[in-house]
Amino acid sequence: MTPPRRGLARAASLIAVGNMTSRILGLGREMVIAYFFGATELVSAFRIAQQVPTMLYDLLVGGMVSSAFVPLFSEQAERNRGELWQLASLLLSLVTLIMAAAVLLIELAAPQVAYFMASGFSPDLLQETTLLLRITTPAVIFLGMSGVVTGLLQSLNRFAWPAFTATIFNATIIVITVTSHYMLGWGIEAVAVGLLLGAFMQLAIQLPGLRDAELRFTFNWRHPTMPRLAKLALPILLGLIISQLAIVLDRNLASRTGGQSIAWMQNATTIIQFPLGLVATAVSLAILPTLSRLAAATPHEAPNAEFMATLAMGLRLVLLLIIPATVALFVLAEPIVALLFERGRFMPLDTQQTALALRFYLLGLTFAAIDQPLIFAYYARQNTLVPALVGLLGVVFYTIAAFTPSLLYQRPMQMTDLVFANSCQLSGHALVMLWLVHRLASFRGHGLLVTTLKAISAALLMGGLLWWLLPLFVTLLMGETWPYRGLRLALLTLLGGSVYFMALAALGVPELKLILQRIAKH
Repeated sequence: MTPPRRGLARAASLIAVGNMTSRILGLGREMVIAYFFGATELVSAFRIAQQVPTMLYDLLVGGMVSSAFVPLFSEQAERNRGELWQLASLLLSLVTLIMAAAVLLIELAAPQVAYFMASGFSPDLLQETTLLLRITTPAVIFLGMSGVVTGLLQSLNRFAWPAFTATIFNATIIVITVTSHYMLGWGIEAVAVGLLLGAFMQLAIQLPGLRDAELRFTFNWRHPTMPRLAKLALPILLGLIISQLAIVLDRNLASRTGGQSIAWMQNATTIIQFPLGLVATAVSLAILPTLSRLAAATPHEAPNAEFMATLAMGLRLVLLLIIPATVALFVLAEPIVALLFERGRFMPLDTQQTALALRFYLLGLTFAAIDQPLIFAYYARQNTLVPALVGLLGVVFYTIAAFTPSLLYQRPMQMTDLVFANSCQLSGHALVMLWLVHRLASFRGHGLLVTTLKAISAALLMGGLLWWLLPLFVTLLMGETWPYRGLRLALLTLLGGSVYFMALAALGVPELKLILQRIAKH
């Protein structure tokens, strides 16, 4: 393995470890919420309040980190550290000011925002949503600053601190929710307070990584990088406005399909995010700085061979890991949901509905996973317009898929219509991005199709085994307490994973050695 590949694998592994701990704690966070509050209407109200600062962050900062901040910071890091600190100071100052203004507006218009997001809620539930919204919204200031710092550290190849921001975020929510519930008797408001404090801790944990930074509050609008930043940011902003409006549409439509629908959908999304973050996000973040430096060498030419080889290797790694995860989650959906959530106020009906949503979400998981490296390939080339335009096309896919069943069958819209529409959006977006990248420089000769077919074959063999063994294990281990459920899933996962990797070995997949080396090391 060449040194760049070792560096890529090392960085991806570090990010994967951070993602693994954050996803585990993220599941723990959702388990705590499910235990104390079930999948009730109050949980749906919190999901709306949680969505608003998330949307603001994604709109104003989140989409910029990988698409603009990391490429620009990486370029400055290669040239002059003094100029890097000046640029970082400017962006931190600008983001803080914009986020503070956004928070003020949301706080003043909280009732209207709550109605805009969830007009299908009852008046009492809308009032609770408004209260939760006012608690969670200030978190966006810390999230924004944290996003800029993350981009800065990633551009310096300091992956350790950013890798664990989500971990401390989730841990804070868990601690605050549990202690506030038992010691202060708080209700769902405890989770909102935990989110606010978690956002602050997400920023604080990264500051040690900037010990050598020379940052200050400044507004140098004449900084030479500002025109380039604006050029990169405007297309992203356009695309994000479209995508955030799609989220508002999705939440609003979901609020009309029943008060619990949003809670069920969020529980399913939490499970989906685990493999997506562990695999796709880790690989994508690991290859972005390398792709940015390779693209900077030939900014106006087609991607060179090394650029495409790096991207293709990232895609192959994603496919080899995400395809079996998709199959296993589909087969084991109900046992997984039951193990994670079915306790306290989370009922068997909630398990069934969450598992149903999960299976519909899984239809788009593999596409969502390969979409991230493809988007990052454009970001590395400092082309943010194309992903933004494809994002607009994705919203069209969503809208058509969401409304077609109710119009075709003349029935009210259902939760599954919206989840299926989301999978259609992700799948359509990924396929268009794959086609566009292939037009820039061909993927021929990089083994993507062969790797995909081998991964699908091995995953189907694993899935068939799990499908056959599941009822047998339920019969042998008949208890429904969490130790029995956990033991069943652990054994099934061990057997399924062993069969999958043995099948890959039999099929002669070259990346298998790299994957096993990183698993053994960590």
